[in-house]
Amino acid sequence: MGVRHAVVAGGGIGGLAAAVALNRRGWRVTVCERAPVLTGIGAGIVLAPNALRALDSIGLGPDVWAGEALLGPVGLRTPDGTWLSRTGAGATSSRHGPPARAVHRGSLIDALAAALPPGVVHLGVAVTGVDDTGNTGDRADTVVVRTSAGDLRADAVVAADGMRSVLPGQLFPRHPGLRHAGEAGWRAVLPGFGPPPRSAAETWGRGERFGIVPLVDGRIYVYATAAVGPGTQPADHHAELTRRFGAWHDPIPALLDRVGRRNPDPVGVLHHDFYELTSPLPRLHSGRVALLGDAAHAMTPNMGQGGCQAIEDAVVVAHLLADDADVPAALAAYTEARHRRTTRISRRSRRIGELARLSHPLAVSARNLAVRATPSAVTSRALDTVLGWQPPSGPAPAVRA
Repeated sequence: MGVRHAVVAGGGIGGLAAAVALNRRGWRVTVCERAPVLTGIGAGIVLAPNALRALDSIGLGPDVWAGEALLGPVGLRTPDGTWLSRTGAGATSSRHGPPARAVHRGSLIDALAAALPPGVVHLGVAVTGVDDTGNTGDRADTVVVRTSAGDLRADAVVAADGMRSVLPGQLFPRHPGLRHAGEAGWRAVLPGFGPPPRSAAETWGRGERFGIVPLVDGRIYVYATAAVGPGTQPADHHAELTRRFGAWHDPIPALLDRVGRRNPDPVGVLHHDFYELTSPLPRLHSGRVALLGDAAHAMTPNMGQGGCQAIEDAVVVAHLLADDADVPAALAAYTEARHRRTTRISRRSRRIGELARLSHPLAVSARNLAVRATPSAVTSRALDTVLGWQPPSGPAPAVRA
């Protein structure tokens, strides 16, 4: 058997991770990215222990992530600064493995792209559909990928082009698709100032949240959310953030000042609605096509696991496609390996969002009391199955037809 060819739709974190993993398994890979340049669209991402293990398994180990890990307390606060829940990062590391590192998405994209051979990534090329009927020529063991630059033939396709991917709708036309999650968010990356904080925290108010995460390069990733309907677009993001969060505990007001338009070096603010799948897809594959990341299981960001799960997906699908594995059988095994885990994490993230969106004073007080009364050891144990994930090792299981 000659070198097999995989087409990856999407040059984001999941798509590039899949390309790296497949390339290291001996596949020839073509990545089609609709954007004209590879950019880390977004702001920060926390690489939790499960994601760090997955990256390490494809050759992107600790030496890639220069800078310090998240240290100090990590937890939840109220707008006046009172801690509701606090866990030492050292304890989390000893329990779950490598300490989390927060990086800019652009840095992660750059590291993944640098691990690929030249010519793998094709920019300005969108995948518009697939023909996996086996009736497209004399090679029934391949799939035809329709792109804006012409058709490609591949042995396998990995759809990693985000929650707006056209492929899930093509493969599962009766699925209801996305739903608005009842929230919108703001994100920004600020220059560091003063002694760089090495702890992360999220503050919960009444239907509003504010998060602070130090990045490994010394900058600070901030984000905020509010319970609003779809399409709500403030005329002035800085004014809206100040109105909602300007009286909250330090250092939130100082951080918001850095976002202000009056700053001589203003910081760009990203604003977006939150969407998630209305219900899980029936499978994460169809024939020779695998769905990965947001294209497979779009979830709210409440657990910080969206990107981490995409990286896990990439490592698992490449592991199962190793050697001369029968592709449809390998992708069926991929669904078996990933569907239940990603569904559980998606549902858990949804429940956390429902708690965070509470706005009635009595409901908020009851929520805060319950969080404060939960021992940190219980909270840590609840994360074991998420953060304790291990990448597959050794030869891929027998998945030949």
